[in-house]
Amino acid sequence: MTLFTAHPDRNILRVQLAQNLILKDANSEVLDKLEPYLTLVDCRKGDVLLHQGVHEMEQYFILDGILKRVVTDQHAKEMILRFADERSMETSYAAWKLKTPTPYSIVSVTKARVAKLPLHQWVAFMEEHPQLKETFEFEVMRLMSEIMAHTITLHLLDAPNCVHRFLSRHPNLDDRIPRKELASYLNICAETLSRLKHQGKI
Repeated sequence: MTLFTAHPDRNILRVQLAQNLILKDANSEVLDKLEPYLTLVDCRKGDVLLHQGVHEMEQYFILDGILKRVVTDQHAKEMILRFADERSMETSYAAWKLKTPTPYSIVSVTKARVAKLPLHQWVAFMEEHPQLKETFEFEVMRLMSEIMAHTITLHLLDAPNCVHRFLSRHPNLDDRIPRKELASYLNICAETLSRLKHQGKI
């Protein structure tokens, strides 16, 4: 891990950070104030940024690569709740507000670069910038709604339509997510996903 402000590629990182959907409307003065709080993490595929069940939480701004939000049951069976790529973010803000342990893990799907800071610092920073807080809380609610809609979809649609819905909503992720990961997210086996794509049914 490296301090954001000390990284040799800081100028490039600043551009990437400013493109994040939470920060894109923030002016340079706000970003200047935020940067000293940030730590830069270069993730390998499979690295865990946040473990399910912990109380120490962080806010993540994705600069490059793809992360997933995943729940694991007591039998070690996993369910992927969502994928997030660059210009997006990950958080456990709802759990922090409710003072409960994190209900999911956040894991890198691909090689990724993330700027992070402790969640309590992020919350304090937002209190000083109400417009930023409004944008962030709206995105948190949107993500919760999106995850709920995806869960319902898995019960209502058959495999071809589940895949078609994902591709229509996230065309930029199709070729970047390993087939096994995408199949798990869609609750189908990797062979079924490959067959559907090969047969042109999606």
